[in-house]
Amino acid sequence: MRLSKTDIYALKTLGYLGTQPRERYVGSEELSRATGVRHTYLVRILAALVSHQLVVSKKGQGGGYALPRPAEEINLRDVIRAVDGPIAPLSCVSLNWPKACPEEKRCLARSTVWLKVRDAVLQSLGQVSVADLAADFQQGIDYSECLEHLLPASELLTRRTVKSSSPSQGHKKDQRQRSKSKAQPSISALPKVSSTRQK
Repeated sequence: MRLSKTDIYALKTLGYLGTQPRERYVGSEELSRATGVRHTYLVRILAALVSHQLVVSKKGQGGGYALPRPAEEINLRDVIRAVDGPIAPLSCVSLNWPKACPEEKRCLARSTVWLKVRDAVLQSLGQVSVADLAADFQQGIDYSECLEHLLPASELLTRRTVKSSSPSQGHKKDQRQRSKSKAQPSISALPKVSSTRQK
């Protein structure tokens, strides 16, 4: 399982909502300011959360967004599914979007690895609630630092090599890479959130 920026933004949003009284509806502009998530992107995330009944919305004066039930009853397993889709590593072990495989009965990788990976991740995510996110938010931890530790697929597939004979050149290369990454847009390249994504 690999987290995305969309996941982090959703956790930030839910963490803030978890700090608010349940009867209080928070406007999208306030949520954007509190979380640092661009408003246009935040609205898409909220739409996905609303469609999966993890957030409720209210229009008109005094409207906005709120949690539909106590924060302790909303777990990260459901949040990740709503925002990112399937949690299982492969469809042959997916609970919500299974696809049969002719080799599944004799496939050792499926029985000894993928099923265990699925169950371990689901169990771990199910044990963490929005109340935990709210507790972090209240002490100043809003997961912004997590954005600096995401693992893009391109970096996972590319081995970075630095010449051991020239440490100064390697240092300059790292500086150039960091400068380049900082110059890239943080939101425009993200995929759109769809409330109908498979899970």
